[in-house]
Amino acid sequence: MILLLLFVVVPIAELYTIIRVGASIGFLNTLALIIAVGFVGSWLVKREGMRTWVRFNQTLASGQIPAKEMVDGVLILGAGALLLTPGFLSDVFGILMLFPPTRAVLRGYVMKRVKAGNFVVRTNFGGGTSGPGRQGPVVDTDATEPKGEI
Repeated sequence: MILLLLFVVVPIAELYTIIRVGASIGFLNTLALIIAVGFVGSWLVKREGMRTWVRFNQTLASGQIPAKEMVDGVLILGAGALLLTPGFLSDVFGILMLFPPTRAVLRGYVMKRVKAGNFVVRTNFGGGTSGPGRQGPVVDTDATEPKGEI
């Protein structure tokens, strides 16, 4: 059901809004607006990404786990994808994910779902599954710590 929404309904809604905006302000103005939002969005994503990267390194240097910064990084990455996708609806959601106040609300939601255990990441490497209660391929390795200067 979610795939139907993502691959059918969302593109139709995007096309509908582009056609409506194009009918209101003209084709060339609509095209210019879509291109301008892409450029401004990429600049904003770079700026917010660099800020998050600095906070990530500061948190790591202080000996703490940078969980909030990692979630922010994922949200900024998603915002970049949405802002570079042609369409006005995706731009609105991308901007909401990009600005710090609304990103903090989304981050709180994501972190609450992760802590509650309602957020599951499934992997399937080499045909097996892994995780709690699942049988998967076992990789047995030996490691040695490097000696000398790093």
